[in-house]
Order: sequence, then structure tokens, then C-alpha cells
Amino acid sequence: MTGTLELPVWLVVIAALLAALAVLDRLLIPSLRWALRARANRAVDKLNTKLRLRIQPFKMTKRQVLIDQLLFDPDTLHAIEDHAKANGIPREVAMDKAKRYAREIVPSFNAYAYFRIGTRLARRVSETLYRVRLGYKNDERLAAVDPNSSVVFVINHRSNMDYVLVTYVAATQSALSYAVGEWAQIWGLRSLISSMGAYFIRRDSRDPLYRRILARYVHMATAAGVVQAVFPEGGLSRDGALREPKFGLLSYMVASFDPQAARDITFIPVGINYDRVLEDRILVAAASTAHGEKPVFGFSAGRLIRFMGGHVWRSLMGRNYRYGYACVSFGDPVSLKAYLARASFDFRTLPSGERFGAVEKLGRELMIAVGRVIPALPVSLAATAFLDAGDLPLTAFELKARVAALIDRLEASGAHVHIPRADRDYAIDVGLRMLTLRHFVIEDAGNFRANPTETAMLTYYANAIAHLLIPPDPIQQDANRSVELFPQQAPAMV
Repeated sequence: MTGTLELPVWLVVIAALLAALAVLDRLLIPSLRWALRARANRAVDKLNTKLRLRIQPFKMTKRQVLIDQLLFDPDTLHAIEDHAKANGIPREVAMDKAKRYAREIVPSFNAYAYFRIGTRLARRVSETLYRVRLGYKNDERLAAVDPNSSVVFVINHRSNMDYVLVTYVAATQSALSYAVGEWAQIWGLRSLISSMGAYFIRRDSRDPLYRRILARYVHMATAAGVVQAVFPEGGLSRDGALREPKFGLLSYMVASFDPQAARDITFIPVGINYDRVLEDRILVAAASTAHGEKPVFGFSAGRLIRFMGGHVWRSLMGRNYRYGYACVSFGDPVSLKAYLARASFDFRTLPSGERFGAVEKLGRELMIAVGRVIPALPVSLAATAFLDAGDLPLTAFELKARVAALIDRLEASGAHVHIPRADRDYAIDVGLRMLTLRHFVIEDAGNFRANPTETAMLTYYANAIAHLLIPPDPIQQDANRSVELFPQQAPAMV
């Protein structure tokens, strides 16, 4: 047949585009993906020569491979069977639900996004808002940590800035993997956070299937040596004091740990404190609401204009200070192998009830270690002194005498006190300036006193170091001491 077939121009154009896409999909795109992956692997190999804790192959594995590995793990398959039987649904339906959970949990780590974008952005944001300082750090003990062990940074949780600050401070050590809550499930933000290696968790989920899939992922990541950072408190402190910790993630990490395995788990306590917490008023307001009620915060254009106008005015007057100091301290590493050897037990052989009790004991000891390395900063010191004075007005000299005595007491107990420029007078001036700028303290004819309408805010900042002022009881056992560390309302006075 030699007849002529006429086609509309638009149809020819569409056919040509589809043919071009087919060529790209079959020939060019796979080659481009291979080239990009090879380049990324070379970049990671180069990074690993500079990082103290190497990026493990698990973290670089394709996301879909990790999802399949998680779904077809024997424990996950058993969980799917149990879920199907318990709810009277077909196994395929339970499998589809498990797939949704796995896709939600498993991150898609991108080394370029983490080190080229994430850590640089973290540095810029941290140094713009705060004077970032590194507090206590036992270099010899930290250097002795086996680089092949699964390192877990255990951190107190004061602000959402914690993620940014720790990422910046630990950028020369490794790429950290965080567990983040529902707040990060915002469209657009989710992809960025996932590319940074964070995995999403539903903190209040009671679905046994979800919990078992999450447990398997955390176990797989820990067994593979992924460097992780966890916040056992589970949420931000609303009153400034350390919160009662939760031990779900810790249990997932250690419940199946083999003390005879080649890879150890090393916990590093990390203490964070700020001269100003960005969310402080929101948190204090949330703490003051009735039980079970959520605070309502309305947008105020006038307040926003005053806030921005104040910053502009202070900049013009040369009085626009950053939000004070942000300080991070690292405690002594805790080897899980050494811990279990001292305690003479194996998590795997304990009955479920005893196992959780053992996990709780380990978690409380880790949180005690975290509490010990939380640095005392100028604002917390000055706030504590003003609360202790009550309604009594203080001259600058009297305030300095009170804070100096407080510093001596803290240092005598082994606490880390960050003194800027190694000058106590300057440190006290910094704390006083921050409190007066925010009207937590009122100045009158050279005398200073606590603003009675801002007592809750002063208490919030004093509570950051309140646990460091509780005198140790030599008769109390470790279990009782851990209870003392997490009072329902930590004392703000000394």
C-alpha cells in the first residue's frame, strides 16, 4: 500500500513528544541517574574521610529498597498477619496499610541537601539569632568512641531550634537522623526534612501495626550504625524544667541488642540552653491553660508591627542585640555493652514487663547525665537571683553578689556555667540586659526588681537550671535520684 495518510499537525507534535519522552525514559534518564548516583557516592566517600562518624551505607540506600526491606522483614510480616486477624480484614488490606506507614516513616536522605544546604542554613540561622557557644566537652572520652558503633545523641528539648542548633554543632562529626513529629508533615517542608535524613513519627498513635513497623525501622537503622539524635522528653518543656521522659524510641533501639555483636551502641548526653527561647511565651501560656485545653493564639497585626519596628529602631540606635547565648554541652559517652556488663543482664532474655523496667532505668540514667551537662547561661542565672529576691529591689552590685554566689554554688557541684569572655561582671550584665529589654525586670532609679506580671517568664528561665541546684542526697539510690530530677514543678528559687 502506497496511499497517503494525512494527520493534523497537533497530533504529529504530540506523537513526537511522546516518542522523545520514551527515548529519554529508556535510554538517557537511566544513564543520568547512574551518573548522578555515582557522583553522589564519590562525594559521600570524600565526606567520610573528614567526618568523625561515617555515613553508613544504610543511610545511602535507595528509599524504595529500604521500604521493601522494612515491609518484608519477618517481624513486620508477623505484625501484618496479626493486624489482619485482629481486625478481621484481608491480608492485602493490612499490607496496604503497612505500606502507607512504611512510606511515611522511611526518609530519603540526600547528602548534598544535608551538607550543602541543611548544615549551611543551620549555621546561618543559629549565628544570626544567637551567639553560639560550645560548653563542656570531654574530648578524650569523645575521641575514644568507636567510629563503627551506633552513636545516639540524647538531648533535652527546649525549642524547635534544637534541631537546627545540634545539626550545626555536629556538622563536623556526622549526619544526624532525627525523629520528628506531625508538625513537620507540612507540604513542601516534609520533602526537605526527609532529604535531611529525618523520619516521621506519630507520637500519639495507638495502632499496634504502626508501632511495630516504627520499631523495626528504628531497630534496622540502629543495627546498621546510623547516627541518631533523640529527644526523650517527647515535646518542648512548657515550664522550662526537664519533662518526664518517654522511652519508646529507646526501647526500639535496645530491646533486641546483642551484647556479643560486633557493633556497640554508644549514647552521648547533650545539654542545650538558651538565653531566649523563641517559643517561650507560647509555651508558658500553654502551661497556664486548664488541663486538657489548648491555648488559642490570635494573630495581631499591631503586635507584629511593634515587634518589627522595635528591631528596626534598635538597629538604628545600635542596640539590636541577638537573642543572647545558645550553648551546647556534651557529656561522657555511655557504652551499652559496658552498661549491660555491669548490670549483668540481656534485654532479649527479660520478660516484657521487666524489659521495659530495665529500659526505663537506662533512660532515666541517661536523662540524669543530660541534666548534668545543661549549661547555666546569664539569663537563667539572673532570673534565679531575681526570683530568690522576691519583691526586694536590688542594685547592680547586690545582683552581682547574688549571681556570683550562685555561680560558686553551681561550679562546686560540678555544673557547667558559661561565663562569656571569662568575665563574671560581663556575664551578669548580659543577663540583666536581656531581662530588662524584655521587661521581665523593672529598673527604677538604679534599682532592679522582678516585674510581678512576668513572674511566670522568670520562672521559666530559672527552671532551666533548677535541677542543678537540688543538693544530692547520698542516702538516695539511683532510682530515687532520677525521680528527683523530674519533679512535677521544679523549684525556681534557691
